[in-house]
Amino acid sequence: MTTVEEQVSEYYNKLLKRNAGEPEFHQAVAEVLDSLKIVLGKDEHYADYGLIQRLCEPERQIIFRVPWVDDKGNVHVNRGFRVQFNSALGPYKGGLRFHPSVNLGIVKFLGFEQIFKNSLTGLPIGGGKGGSDFDPKGKSDAEVMRFCQSFMSELQRHIGDQTDVPAGDIGVGGREIGYLFGQYRRSSNRHESGVLTGKGLTWGGSLVRTEATGYGCVYLTDEMMKEHGDSLDGAKVIVSGSGNVAIYAIEKAQQLGATVVGFSDSSGWVSTPGGVDVELLRDVKEVRRERVTAYVAESEGATYHSDGSIWDLEADVALPCATQNELDGNHAETLVANGVKYVAEGANMPSTPEAVEVFRAKGVHFAPGKAANAGGVATSALEMQQNASRDSWTFEYTDERLKEIMTTIFRNSADTAAEYDREHDYVTGANIAGFKKVADAMLAQGVI
Repeated sequence: MTTVEEQVSEYYNKLLKRNAGEPEFHQAVAEVLDSLKIVLGKDEHYADYGLIQRLCEPERQIIFRVPWVDDKGNVHVNRGFRVQFNSALGPYKGGLRFHPSVNLGIVKFLGFEQIFKNSLTGLPIGGGKGGSDFDPKGKSDAEVMRFCQSFMSELQRHIGDQTDVPAGDIGVGGREIGYLFGQYRRSSNRHESGVLTGKGLTWGGSLVRTEATGYGCVYLTDEMMKEHGDSLDGAKVIVSGSGNVAIYAIEKAQQLGATVVGFSDSSGWVSTPGGVDVELLRDVKEVRRERVTAYVAESEGATYHSDGSIWDLEADVALPCATQNELDGNHAETLVANGVKYVAEGANMPSTPEAVEVFRAKGVHFAPGKAANAGGVATSALEMQQNASRDSWTFEYTDERLKEIMTTIFRNSADTAAEYDREHDYVTGANIAGFKKVADAMLAQGVI
C-alpha cells in the first residue's frame, strides 16, 4: 500500500509532465501539495474521488488573439488569456494582468493561488485569473484604449456577474478597467456593473478598492505581530515595489506608526530613513507615471540605488509587494542578518521556496500571499455585493469590513496551523484552511 507521501509525489510528477514549461504553476502547486500531505494523513477522505487531481486542473482555459492598431497605424497582435480554475464556491474571481511576462503558466499559477485566497476571505467566490502579454508602459491612452477594446471583444463572451468577474492586477488600473467596461457595455448592451470590479466610483466602483490590497496586507501583518507581542508602532518596514499595492501598504503602515525605510521599482530602489512622502510617491507613480528617480529628485533624505537590493536595508518587517519570485534565498539570509522578524507577501508568490525555507529555519514569522494579499479580492467581492444591491457604502464602513476579513484570515490560518500541530506556520495554516472549504464544496457537489 502506497503512503500519502508517495501518492502526492506520484501525482505531482504527472502534473509536471502534463503541464511542461510552466515553472511558476509547478511552484504554486508544490507548495500547496506539501501542506496537503498533512491533511491527507489525518483526513483520508480528501484523497477520494480524484479531488486533488480535479483541484489542480482548471475547469476552463481560454487563449485568444488580440489584434490592435497603434497611433502610427501599425497592427500588433498580442495573446489574451483567461483561466477559470474553480467555481465550487462561487463565480470565478481574479484579476487581469497586462505585462510582457504573461503566459499560460503564469496565469495558471495566479489562478491556482486565487482559489485558496478567495476561499480564505469567507466570501462566495471561486478562483480565476487572466491577462495578456501586452505592455501598457510607453503606450498612449488611445493605444491602451484600442488594445482594451480588442481584448474585451473576445473576453466578453466568457464573463458575467454570475459566471466570471475579472478585476485589475499588474498593468491594469482604473484607466484600463474603464476602457474594458466601456467595451463590455457596448458589446453586451447591458450596464452589468457586477461584471468587473475596480470600477470608477461614479459608475459602480467601491470605496477602499484602490487601497485594499496594500491596506489588507498591513492589517494582517499587524495581527501577526500582535500574536507575538509586537506592534507596527515604531517598527521599521521595507516595502518592495511602488505600484498600487506598495503605495497603500506604505500609507497604512505609516498610519499605524511604522517608518517605511525603503521602496523600489524595476529600475532600482530608494532608501528613505525618515519615512516616505506618500503624496509625492502617489503623484510620481500614479499621475505622472515616472520612475522612482523622480521621487528622489523631489524628496529630502531619500537616496536612489541602481545596484544591490532593497532587501539589504535594516528593518523589523519586510513586505514584498512587487512581483513573483523577487525575494530569493540570499535575500532572505540578508534580511535575517539585518534584523527582520516578520515578512508578509503583498504580491503573489514574491518569495522563492528557498527564501521561505530560510524564514522558517531562522524563526521569521511569514505570512504567504494567499493570506496577506487577499484584501484586494475581498474588497472586490464587497464591490460585487454593492453592485448587486444597487448600494454604495462609506469608506469607513468598507474599510472596517476589510479589516475584519483580514483579521479573520489570519486567525483561521493560525488556528488551522495549530490544529495540525504546525503552530505559527502560517503557510501551512493558510493552505489547509483555504483547501478544506473548497474541498468540502467539491465533494458535496459530486464529480464534475
